[in-house]
Amino acid sequence: MKAIVFDTFGGTEVLHEAEVEIPQPGAGQVRVRVRAVGVNPVDGKIRSGAMEHIFPTTLPAVPGGEIAGVVDAVGEGVDRLKVGDEVLGWSDTGSYAEYALAAAAVLARKPAGLDWTHAVALPVAGDGADRALDLLDVKSGETLLIHGASGALGTVAVQLAVARGARVIGTAGPANQDYLASLGATALVYGEGLVERVRALAPDGIDAVLDAAGKGALEDSITLRGGTNRIVTTADFRARELGVVFSEGPQRRSAARLAELARQAADGTLVTTVGATHPLSEAARAQRASDAGHSRGKLVLTVG
Repeated sequence: MKAIVFDTFGGTEVLHEAEVEIPQPGAGQVRVRVRAVGVNPVDGKIRSGAMEHIFPTTLPAVPGGEIAGVVDAVGEGVDRLKVGDEVLGWSDTGSYAEYALAAAAVLARKPAGLDWTHAVALPVAGDGADRALDLLDVKSGETLLIHGASGALGTVAVQLAVARGARVIGTAGPANQDYLASLGATALVYGEGLVERVRALAPDGIDAVLDAAGKGALEDSITLRGGTNRIVTTADFRARELGVVFSEGPQRRSAARLAELARQAADGTLVTTVGATHPLSEAARAQRASDAGHSRGKLVLTVG
């Protein structure tokens, strides 16, 4: 099968297309014929070697861990899924490939009304947003500041926080201000003078901060909170030295919760935004865009 592989750590130039063996599902696993792949910032960090202390990588490696596709083989002990089921979720093997293995327990069935690219926008973003909002203990009536609110995780986090009854102030670039407002956030341009602009919008203060940008927003967040309490980042690796909580990797991978989010996306009550799609062969281009940041919504690779 075709897959994107890297044999050494480095920039996007280390990614290349290769022929590798089709994986065979083990007990509790299914094999998925991949139709769409989510491109996430962590993919680039693993490729560069920056995540070796968290996610040790055996080279050569296929990047990625987020898939949507069709079950085409079932391993021993799997009874909740069958060949032909359309699914979305997390993969056990690299997802930048024509086939990937996944634990059946972490896959949700894809609703008929949800297309592949929007389906694959949900697993990592939904899990990460839920986890961060729970860590922050966001409640109705509170004011939550979200940095990077127009990205894949930020888009979902804004809506889930609004659904909890929170007021959300979301930072993004000038081109994404109307987009954030359409999701229910009070939109704000990031950059110099942010603290003063936030205080003008929330004179009674900010109750919690979610940094999904990783672009140096933690110092301003600490100033706005008067300390490090109730600040969580999913993207800034300086968190520990600043005394801020870093929300690491998917810890739940709930198929039931993912199925619920997929139903909401299919019926339009949860907006999923795909910023750009690329064929599998353009994985390096997609990762360059992800590494640069600033994209609206999810970057997706399409397969087949």
